[in-house]
Amino acid sequence: MLIRTRLSRIFFLRKFFDYPITLNGKTISNLGIIRIIKIGWSYIWIQIFPVKNVNSLEDFFISRFGKELYKTFFKDYTEKVWGVPCTEIAAEWGAQRIKELSVKRALLHAVKSIFKKESSIEQKNTDTSLIEQFMYPKLGPGQMWETVAKIVEEKGAIIIKNSEVVNLNIAENQVTELSYYNHTTNLKSVVKGDYFISTMPVRDLITAMEDKVPADIKTVSEGLQYRDFITVGLLLNKLKIKNGTKITTLNGLVPDNWIYIQERDVKVGRLQIFNNWSPYMVADLDKVWIGLEYFCNEGDELWEMTDSEFIQFAINELHSIDIIDKNEVIDSAIIRMPKTYPAYFGTYPQFNLIRDFTDKLENLFLIGRNGMHKYNNQDHSMLTAIMAVNNIITGSKSKDNIWNINTEEEYHEEK
Repeated sequence: MLIRTRLSRIFFLRKFFDYPITLNGKTISNLGIIRIIKIGWSYIWIQIFPVKNVNSLEDFFISRFGKELYKTFFKDYTEKVWGVPCTEIAAEWGAQRIKELSVKRALLHAVKSIFKKESSIEQKNTDTSLIEQFMYPKLGPGQMWETVAKIVEEKGAIIIKNSEVVNLNIAENQVTELSYYNHTTNLKSVVKGDYFISTMPVRDLITAMEDKVPADIKTVSEGLQYRDFITVGLLLNKLKIKNGTKITTLNGLVPDNWIYIQERDVKVGRLQIFNNWSPYMVADLDKVWIGLEYFCNEGDELWEMTDSEFIQFAINELHSIDIIDKNEVIDSAIIRMPKTYPAYFGTYPQFNLIRDFTDKLENLFLIGRNGMHKYNNQDHSMLTAIMAVNNIITGSKSKDNIWNINTEEEYHEEK
């Protein structure tokens, strides 16, 4: 594991802004004094006249940051990610992902950082969005799961790959067995078990239960929405954007891990620079290896493009906003990932019906982002797995402790 310095910025108006937004000279210069006054005034206004009913994600953002800052830095990007207006997304998403971050906390953190840097890797007293360093596997996150797979196989477990769960048999509040279809062998097999731990999308899980599920649960399940994901990897001789920070980097490369693309004239949402995650993931450090992230829905215009069409589309987008010169592209790759983000709209407001139903199945444990239809980060997803195993060991019947991980209790109580 490498200890990495965290830097992510927003690319907006063809300029870089700190993330989280910091009220410094560069931000004022980039936005202009008129915008700054509007942002400051709308923030003061919302402190004096707070939002009474925080029902939508738009309400959440405005109540936390003021209308002008929301319109400048949150509205367009969030709608690019989710494909629907912020007024149609439940406020829980904000509580889940942004948590304690606020203008006051960001300013306090910036002032404290002038006098004292957080040197502890734990950073336990630092809000998630303000963390400045983190641990990262040398060859990327996949290396961690390859290591886990090796350990569990050494302990006698069997990992079945390239297979899809097609049926779950239920009897007397227990899952008794599951059937799966192996896409490599084209064979269907059955597995019996004492406990079943699911990270599969909830919609697919309920579908696999077939006629064992009440009609209202099926209706809610079928209405759950997801946001799908396409990432394009580009190998380049160099980037067009330059390192304008005080951070020293090899060949003057921008030091960012992620760059959030706020520009409205392109569909790309976020950009990763793999050199800055780990130099071990780049064969030639004189080259630049980047990842472009697109949020879409299966079957839409982006998803239906051929791989070659999409890669060229992505290259042209970055070229048009002056991040790269398309003539510097050496190689490319593309990965499509369905159901990457469980959505907080559709029938999500009735999700408690599914939770109540699955919680009654004593030996079934829903964990992880898709398994719980809960937009957890990776750390919290792993913690739900640990909690599920602890419940099995102790014989605990309640699953509340799993569902309570990464829940904004204070926010929910206020709501």
